[in-house]
Amino acid sequence: MSLAANALHAFSHEFGSSSRADVTPTVFVVDDDVSVRESLELLIRCEGWQPEVFASAIEFLDHPRTLAPSCLVLDVSLPGLSGLDLQKRVAVERTEMPVIFLTGYGDVRTTVQAMKAGAAEFLTKPFDDGVLLSAIRQAIERSRIALAHEAKMRALRQCYATLSRREREVMMLVASGLLNKQVGSELGISEITVKAHRGKVMEKMKAGTLVDLVKMASRLRLTTAARA
Repeated sequence: MSLAANALHAFSHEFGSSSRADVTPTVFVVDDDVSVRESLELLIRCEGWQPEVFASAIEFLDHPRTLAPSCLVLDVSLPGLSGLDLQKRVAVERTEMPVIFLTGYGDVRTTVQAMKAGAAEFLTKPFDDGVLLSAIRQAIERSRIALAHEAKMRALRQCYATLSRREREVMMLVASGLLNKQVGSELGISEITVKAHRGKVMEKMKAGTLVDLVKMASRLRLTTAARA
């Protein structure tokens, strides 16, 4: 089984069926206008996605996180916590969820602020259904990719956690380009011992080649200056 497959399996096992690749994407809508919520709910459902609608940012935040591909269609002007404030929370707490903003008026300053903060799209009401659906489709794909990356990283960190301290040192030095003899000199151990540790590292990390191991070390941000 490949690293990616192992990662997705581990992610699915930990979080259950909601993380399956074939699960129905969820589109969250936060808007205090009931007519907008109802129309968007119908539009989203007709596209085959799962709508979840809320009248306020607080209601949305009280909803448990979903690990299905998703996006947030968000009104800028909301009672209490504003759309821009909610975007800041989502950027930290739900990084896999792109935000599509809706606004009742064209405000260049607000638009720029939202886009700089990572908004996927900023649409002015009344908006074209086709434009919104296209934005949602792209946002869901971004979410799908983010979840897959998160699954791979989770599995990679789990593998790394099984390494002993010495194995972590060997992995870091090998990945930095040192030969076995040089690693042994650096750590004060024999070349044979280095080879044994290196073999264990390759096995535990499920690395097929040295190139794979180097890529894993890069993803884990291992450096010779900060030994784990």
